[in-house]
Amino acid sequence: MKHNKIYKTITMVMSAILLVLTSCETDFDNPNSATAEQTFSSREGILAAAVGLQQLYSTTGVRWIAETPAITTREGGITTTFQNMIELEDGGTALPNFNSNVQGLWSTMLRVIKIAEDIEANTANVELDPGTQSGLIAHAKLFKALAIGSLSQNYEQVIVQTSNDNNAEFVPRQSGYETAIGLLQEAKSAISATPVSTEFTEEVTLGNIDIANTIDAMLARYNLFAGNYDAAIMAANDVDQSSTSTFAYDSQNLNPIWSRVFLNDAPNFKPRDNFGLPAEFIFDAADGRLTFYLTPLDETNQNGLPIEDLAGFFNVNTGSLPLYIPDEMNLIIAEANLRKSNPDTATAITAIDEVRTDNDDPLGVNANIAAYSGATTVEALLNEVYQNRRAELFLTGLSLEDSRRFNRPTPSGAAMNYTEERNRNFYPYPDTERNSNPNTPTDPQL
Repeated sequence: MKHNKIYKTITMVMSAILLVLTSCETDFDNPNSATAEQTFSSREGILAAAVGLQQLYSTTGVRWIAETPAITTREGGITTTFQNMIELEDGGTALPNFNSNVQGLWSTMLRVIKIAEDIEANTANVELDPGTQSGLIAHAKLFKALAIGSLSQNYEQVIVQTSNDNNAEFVPRQSGYETAIGLLQEAKSAISATPVSTEFTEEVTLGNIDIANTIDAMLARYNLFAGNYDAAIMAANDVDQSSTSTFAYDSQNLNPIWSRVFLNDAPNFKPRDNFGLPAEFIFDAADGRLTFYLTPLDETNQNGLPIEDLAGFFNVNTGSLPLYIPDEMNLIIAEANLRKSNPDTATAITAIDEVRTDNDDPLGVNANIAAYSGATTVEALLNEVYQNRRAELFLTGLSLEDSRRFNRPTPSGAAMNYTEERNRNFYPYPDTERNSNPNTPTDPQL
């Protein structure tokens, strides 16, 4: 009965939160809608808000996070005439501020940040089991960090704290990563001091998300992106790679990537051959990740890009999606050791081989090929890490950050140059933000 009561509250809670977020646009009152005060004044309300936060991120959020950079970095090729997808694949300086992917990614992450802030601010005002309270605080900080991290991967400057007055400050994306790291450290401290309760696990994560391991995994990810290599290695080593964290879906909340690729007779995009990498990156034909993620089609899209069918986590309408792939930790260890001031190539090769020879990944992402035998220069090993990241972490939303960080060829700015590895460095700021927030920066040229 408790589960039913919590989930019946979610729609009311999300309606109340959305009303608050859009209050500057309308003064109409809905007498049947809960106020924000009502939402966050009860145990049921605040638990439902946490579930709603997770649901928003895992459905709408994941759609924008995965799809948008996938088209920009050629992980996917469009198979539709929808203008937003055409604009993304064309890219270059012509990508408009009103592109719905550019807007959707930005606005959804800001909604996640706002809800997370409200949950954290109100948790202390509700009578809760200490382990439920620590779980809610850590959960809110985790999702706020994920949202800020996703913005920092795709925009040159980001918002890390919302403002009801529509004048939120922007900070450089490096500061965005540092803010996300700080939130994750606070989340880790919260559940270390007071372990999460059974109530929190049963009512919010439903046992699908290992919150402690997910926090460590994100600490490893964002410390790597921020250039904190020793911290990234330490966090990656703290992750139990036999554990998994997944977003679960059902008939009411479908897998968002499946919905974009398989739901209609005319899908929005399909994966590119070779994980979208140029021909210089050659995969062993026996690499299990090829057959895990891709089904050969021998077709091209309307712009001549070779495409395949999608498999892996994405071809079942209610299939779960991982918050991270366990072997991402080995690739972080390898890359961080190579980027340190005194590179450790031996440790990097060992970590690379953990990925290449893996045949028992808990999520089934197994390369299961021979150990690395190529050149042992830092440059060669970084290329190997990049190639493995594109295969291992396919459609996880990390490809644009990776393309820049590994100094892959920069875009020319010319639209419709489909031979380029990526057609943008960062996305322009949506006009919805620019028209309401006077602090919105000048758009990056590319």
